[in-house]
Amino acid sequence: IMNKLYVGNLSPSVTVEDLKELFEKRKLPVAEQVFLKSGYAFVDFSDQNSAIQVLDALDGKCETVHGQVIVIDYSVPKNLRSRKIQIRNIPPHLQWEVLDGLLAQYGTVENVEQVNTDTETAVVNVTYSTKEEAKEAIEKLSEHQFEDYCFKVSYIMDLDAAPAAQTPRSRRGGRSSRDQGTPQPGPSGCYGGLRSRPQDFPLRMLVPTQFVGAIIGKEGLTIKNVTKQTQSKVDIHRKENAGAAEKPISIHSTPEGCSAACRMILEIMHKEANETKTTEDIPLKILAHNCLVGRLIGKEGRNLKKIEEDTGTRITISSFLDITICNQERTIVVKGSLDNCCRAEKEVTKKLREAYENDVAANNVSPPSVLPLLLLLLRVSAPEQEVVYLFIPTQAVGALIGKKGQHIKQLAHIAAASIKIAPAEGPDMPTRKVIITGTAEAQFKAQGQIYRKLKEDNFFSPKEEVKLETHIKVPSSAAGRVIGKGGKTVTELQNLTSAEVIVPRDQTPDENDEVFVKISGHFFASQVCANTIHHYGKYPEAKMSKLKTNVSVYQ
Repeated sequence: IMNKLYVGNLSPSVTVEDLKELFEKRKLPVAEQVFLKSGYAFVDFSDQNSAIQVLDALDGKCETVHGQVIVIDYSVPKNLRSRKIQIRNIPPHLQWEVLDGLLAQYGTVENVEQVNTDTETAVVNVTYSTKEEAKEAIEKLSEHQFEDYCFKVSYIMDLDAAPAAQTPRSRRGGRSSRDQGTPQPGPSGCYGGLRSRPQDFPLRMLVPTQFVGAIIGKEGLTIKNVTKQTQSKVDIHRKENAGAAEKPISIHSTPEGCSAACRMILEIMHKEANETKTTEDIPLKILAHNCLVGRLIGKEGRNLKKIEEDTGTRITISSFLDITICNQERTIVVKGSLDNCCRAEKEVTKKLREAYENDVAANNVSPPSVLPLLLLLLRVSAPEQEVVYLFIPTQAVGALIGKKGQHIKQLAHIAAASIKIAPAEGPDMPTRKVIITGTAEAQFKAQGQIYRKLKEDNFFSPKEEVKLETHIKVPSSAAGRVIGKGGKTVTELQNLTSAEVIVPRDQTPDENDEVFVKISGHFFASQVCANTIHHYGKYPEAKMSKLKTNVSVYQ
């Protein structure tokens, strides 16, 4: 039971009576025992509720005893400071979904329990999966400001962290006889133990920098009103991209709360535009990770077309070639009336959220990482020449070559690669082979430019992503590892990258003892898959299961 407090930074002249008088003067629970040491004391109370009342009244309040500001917190031995923390001073009206989303930013939360207290604000005990995650949560959440409330965070005893010989404990996830009483309902109404938690999926907006001041309001009153009315947590990332014309905003809440906050922000921008007589249109701009955009668009752009038709809006999406290693988000631009844009936001976000939740459920992955692109960067520095065969629609050959071969020469120059069109293998073949020779960096640039050209010249519909087939070479000794036992490895790779991967059997290795692997997919899906295969082929000890939690699902 967390009923023992540590009081530090005490003057040598402080007595036990001084501390008891402090509690009495503030009309706080009476201490059962006070163990005074040199410069600090341990104070026992009858129960955790009494200890929380004292913490709520004194923690961070600059209370002085004999002229020195005291420090007060739970008394937790260092060896028991591990995965469990307590968060106090939580706004009573804060939605649990918002708190869940905030907690999930720092790691995997195994359990959240609400603590019954007599305080006006809420208190929860949180268990993270690792002590490193708990440490980061304490560092980031301490003094976290939500409206007019400032979070107070402390370690609480993690009995599982104690050496087995010293502390008897139940199996992981169970409750020890030393655990406190009956557990209180958690944020989702569950009692104790592991629980399924809703995935936090914030709505990310991009707004013109000129409207940021109006959105925040004088002394922050406007944005506080937005968060209060919609029960959302709204982060305006003003310091990102200094001097940029637009700033991102992250909204954490339920789907309904996110949409309500989005509408209020759009209304604020429209009002400000009218008052300042701004003539430019104010579209809704939603940011989404590249790995989710393919499923928003749908096959041949059907999903996006339906949303446009149902909401009376026009929707465009920034090119996949505009994303970088540091920013893998694409911008979804929605144009139409304010009401129609808000209707479209709900449908767009619903599709994105479904895609994200499916990825998490299917692969048990965290939000997409940058490892696949890091693998590319590691290969970029390699001087080795690679040969890749890219298959493009036959009708696109002329556009790719250009007048007197000028366009393909320009592409080769930009990418520092050799780009050649192979002769047609037959009169009615739907595709032609493009032979690209160059380093990993040159391959990335050349293939990216070809994908862009096909998109810009409308060889694929406006709402459809470009999908091409690519053949890469790997050592023949790696082919079996890429396939895996019973095809397990190649299946995992396809699930992780959303690209189709085929390793033709019974191939005869070439003079370099290499064989082909066929990859079909969007540009980044193919790149991620190819880079993973190269890495896997180069390092025989690599395991696909180790890559599984890091590889992004690109579509």
